Amino acid sequence: MTKQIQFFDTTLRDGEQTIGVNFSIDEKVAIAKQLEAWGVDVIEAGFPVASEGDFEAVQAVSRAVKHTCVTGLARARKGDIDACVKATADAAHKQVHVFIATSPIHRDSKLHMSKEQVIDTITDCVSYAHKFFDIVEFSPEDATRTEPDFLVESINAAIAAGATVINIPDTVGYTNPVEFAALFKNLRENVTDFDKYTFSVHCHDDLGMAVANSLASIENGATRIEGTINGIGERAGNAALEEVAAAMYVRKDYYDATNNINMKETKRTSDMISKFAKMPVPHNKAVVGANAFAHESGIHQDGMLKNPQTYEILTPESVGAAKTTLPLGKLSGSHAVMSKLHKMGYDVDRDDMKIIFPHFKNKADHTDIVSEDDLRVIMNKFSEVKAS
Repeated sequence: MTKQIQFFDTTLRDGEQTIGVNFSIDEKVAIAKQLEAWGVDVIEAGFPVASEGDFEAVQAVSRAVKHTCVTGLARARKGDIDACVKATADAAHKQVHVFIATSPIHRDSKLHMSKEQVIDTITDCVSYAHKFFDIVEFSPEDATRTEPDFLVESINAAIAAGATVINIPDTVGYTNPVEFAALFKNLRENVTDFDKYTFSVHCHDDLGMAVANSLASIENGATRIEGTINGIGERAGNAALEEVAAAMYVRKDYYDATNNINMKETKRTSDMISKFAKMPVPHNKAVVGANAFAHESGIHQDGMLKNPQTYEILTPESVGAAKTTLPLGKLSGSHAVMSKLHKMGYDVDRDDMKIIFPHFKNKADHTDIVSEDDLRVIMNKFSEVKAS
């Protein structure tokens, strides 16, 4: 049976933890509306108790979106939960996201709490949150470095207290796809009524595996993926949701799962985040980078001209990007150069290219990209050679 995967976007909360990123309330509302257009199921609009500005932003987003569920983040403290209640009061659809760390290093060094104290806090605060929200998401922070049996105990306590969504955070990007699969196998075997609840993952990219870990979770029982647009966020960032969506789109055969993402809004969404965060998207960034649909190698260009599927598994149109480009450089072949000249209106054939192509190669060896103006100069030289 095909699974339905929810997308939970935390660009406005975890994404804003990127060093140097500070969205205004107006920008957050614009981003939230675009995320709704893109098709995300949940928007984590902020951490209401953190500041007056964060509270107002969550409130503004709650009033602005019509279909997407809005959530605020709360530590396992009743004051944090109260702030979420007030900030999301006007949301058409809402939930709360409550977390507490469960790993030994966090319990001992940060919280100074015993296992028993952590369990008591989970029970107390999740049950309190459940008084105000039908949907209560619980996160055992640093889950992937938590003892497997205590992770199960923490989750069972949260479920017993009223949690309806369980999020598994790889808080420091520590795990890998094989270990994540094993973690989910343990949860499926030991969490009471596992299939009755939504299991989510929130993966960080410290070792470059956030997207891979997120996709592995889909294979092993997760039905919600958390992340950010362009992968922005704390330290090395979060799972890039546009990459998860693209993988599910291209590899429907493998993941056998659907989602509500409107792929054609992907590039527009990425561009908005890049603009407001003042963070240029790397040219080689998967799915949305400037080079994602650009081919310079002669072998690749030749294949693309014969059949685009030789070197593109996504089309630019499918993600709302501009058309495929074949920039001409020192690695380009004569086929691509001749094709470009035809588009520019020059009537040249294979025999002509025997004269033109050496001039092109000479120019390409001394510049990054050969422009149309450069090609016109080359063609003027060709005309002179032909006239003589």
